[in-house]
Amino acid sequence: MSDLPPFPTDRIVAVLGGTGPQGRGLARRFSQAGIPVVLGSRSADRAAETATELGEATGGTVSGTDNATAAGQGDVVVVAVPWDGHAELLGDLAGQLAGKVVVDCVNPLGFDKQGPFALAVEEGSATQQAAAILTESRVVGAFHNVSAILLEDPAVERIETDVLVLGDDRAATDLVQALADSVPGMRGVYGGRIRNAHQVEALTANLIAINRRYKAHAGIRITDV
Repeated sequence: MSDLPPFPTDRIVAVLGGTGPQGRGLARRFSQAGIPVVLGSRSADRAAETATELGEATGGTVSGTDNATAAGQGDVVVVAVPWDGHAELLGDLAGQLAGKVVVDCVNPLGFDKQGPFALAVEEGSATQQAAAILTESRVVGAFHNVSAILLEDPAVERIETDVLVLGDDRAATDLVQALADSVPGMRGVYGGRIRNAHQVEALTANLIAINRRYKAHAGIRITDV
């Protein structure tokens, strides 16, 4: 754990793409930590159904709605949507996300016969693309390398991994580090400015390859910190 103040449990965390594995898994862990969560999805009905399931499983406060409404309701907004729809969604929601801390955890990856690989992104990374689109938001990159399988598994009590948090706004990165710290076993570690997000996103391809070879759900740990 870091020496940062705990994440304030009166702040709502919205998860866009909250019905997908990564978004749903993060929402589960935040809810278990006592943080109110709103799930966003292209289908409000699907989000509401998933939210009911998570609320019953965690005992927390979880609601579900469409992505636009969730973006408006969240104090901190996590973007966990597929890369293919990343730019379009953020462009559509720029108004709702203005002034908010936006946490991008999208990994631009491709897959072929040789396995996973990082895609080239014109802006440099998904996080940089988000910052270029959301000029009125405080964009932070985080939660790129966390296993969705572990996040979603109710039998896993602790997520033993560090989360690299990248951003140009110190208060925003501190807040997102505290959000990571709220999950048992997880630790938020400042990983540099947004311009360094590419290699963190790309590292997910290495972790997928590790998982396939060793039949594992690998994470990362930063030593001597």
